[in-house]
This record gives sequence, C-alpha cells and structure tokens, in this order.
Amino acid sequence: MKRYCLALDLKDDPNLILEYEAWHKKVPPAVTFSIISSGIKNMEIYRTGNRLLMIIEVNDNFSFDKKSRADAENAKVQDWETLMWNFQQPLPFAKEGDKWILMDKIFDLK
Repeated sequence: MKRYCLALDLKDDPNLILEYEAWHKKVPPAVTFSIISSGIKNMEIYRTGNRLLMIIEVNDNFSFDKKSRADAENAKVQDWETLMWNFQQPLPFAKEGDKWILMDKIFDLK
C-alpha cells in the first residue's frame, strides 16, 4: 500500500468553509464508489484555516491518470467536482487547471 498527500485551498470565507464541510458529511454514493473503485483504500481530508490536506492510501493498481480519465467520463463525479469548485481555489503556485497538488514527503521518522 502506498500513501500520497495532496493540498488545496478553500476560498477564505467562513460560511463557504462550513458549507464545504457539511457537503463532506453526505458525499454522494457515486462519488465514494468512484474513489473506492479507482484503488483508493482510504482517504482523509484535514483542514486548517482555508488549507486542505488530503491523505490517500492506494493499492498497487492505483494510477492518478486512470482515476482522472474515469472521473472525466463520470457525470456524477463531474457534478460533484463542479459543486466543490464553488468552495475551492487553486494553491497560489498551482499550474492552470490544477486542483489538488501532490505534496513531496520531506521527513519520515522511521
């Protein structure tokens, strides 16, 4: 199993942040199915201020490219992504079109 950490910002508006968190208490089944079927075994999202950290643990068959292609063809996932973009904004250094940015691991206690 491999672990990845990704970051993204929310729009810095307390009401939008509360609404974003509320949506994540009722993620549509089609979205969770797409996550699981892509090979993601666990996903957690943490927030501080308006910065998000997502941790995913994936199986050996997982591929960011395959997940992205499958999501692009899934209307329900696209509806979710469009809805979430109302609350999200790219990191200041993100390239055009990038949302969640893969983080580099810089320390491991092991």
